[in-house]
Amino acid sequence: MQGEIFVNCLQWKRPDLELKSQSKQVVAELLQTIEQKGDSRIDELSQQFDGFAPSFIHLKPFADYPLSDELAESIKSAAQRIETFCHFQKQQLEDKYFEDETGRYGFCYKPINRIGAYIPGGRYPLISTALMTLIPARIAGSEQRIACSPSNHPAILAAASLAGATEFLHLGGAQAIAALAYGYQSCTPVQMIVGPGNQYVNAAKQLLQNKVAIDVAAGPSELLILAGKNINNEWIIADMAAQAEHDPQAVSILVSECEQTLSKVKSAIQSNQEIAKLQATGQIVLLKADDIEQMIKFSDSYAPEHLLLADERIDSQQLTHYGSLFIGENSAVAFGDYCSGPNHTLPTMGTANRSSGLSVLSFMKQQSIQQVSDRGRIELAKIGERLAEAEQLVWHKRSMQVRS
Repeated sequence: MQGEIFVNCLQWKRPDLELKSQSKQVVAELLQTIEQKGDSRIDELSQQFDGFAPSFIHLKPFADYPLSDELAESIKSAAQRIETFCHFQKQQLEDKYFEDETGRYGFCYKPINRIGAYIPGGRYPLISTALMTLIPARIAGSEQRIACSPSNHPAILAAASLAGATEFLHLGGAQAIAALAYGYQSCTPVQMIVGPGNQYVNAAKQLLQNKVAIDVAAGPSELLILAGKNINNEWIIADMAAQAEHDPQAVSILVSECEQTLSKVKSAIQSNQEIAKLQATGQIVLLKADDIEQMIKFSDSYAPEHLLLADERIDSQQLTHYGSLFIGENSAVAFGDYCSGPNHTLPTMGTANRSSGLSVLSFMKQQSIQQVSDRGRIELAKIGERLAEAEQLVWHKRSMQVRS
């Protein structure tokens, strides 16, 4: 294994995974027809793409769904951990005020009242998505929480019920996003849409941002591992394979300045045919760094969705850009996907350098408040009148003058 050549981390570039213009065009045309024809067009599209008519499903109490005892207990435990973390987040959001000679100023937090949570379909029920999207909204105080999914699997319905959905719309695809944004039957438009989906769902969310707030433009899953000299190969490789199985475009990267570590991991990967295939198709990538500083530089430049710190020589405070940080090899990224508590809806494609993952904060608005005193209206007018005059805004100036 000596003398193996690994690509330097600073030479590796993230694949361009921007939404294809063709997908956006298809969805833009679809949304236009929905705006024109309304509910009937949504019904047509659901039949065309998914083979069923949309419907509202009445959610029963969680205990009424036919789940195994083991699965039911795991769902409840995961939900409790997510809820605990959400309560902790909300406790940090205190309304704050200060006073000076001109008055009282501050800010407060208010929930977004009506939200939609999209839960993708697929071969298996995405239980965790229902929990991760609906629980933060409930804890934030959003009164109306509409779950929307092409799946009516009992586990999805049970999870949505437990998480606090107030309505459940059986509908999928871009047409589901349109239904949430424009309204459908008795369901009035929401103010925010969250949850992952395919390229058409993501395109619909992006195109409808002039009508609703959205969480993040979710791309394929990403994992970056900063690996030291003495890592557990079995654990680390399992983490890489786990994130790669989310999506054929998902990428798991391991970076190390230790060539021996890279060689051992590569050898272990090659001994497993299934995982070796992931490396051959570019879903698992091994990169070499010159030193620890270069590992940190690459990490912050890449801004991964998931960052696993498996090198004790690196202080977590040195790392700046990531969706969620997992410190130490005990911290399997899959724990974050399901049940540790922090949200698994995270920024991808490098957007972690400027955006955050889904949380209680996502469903709340920070609003400023000002109460000017008698003295303040005189003092502030002196400042404001001159600025209004410089900007030639006559009535701005006048509204302050009459108070001074």
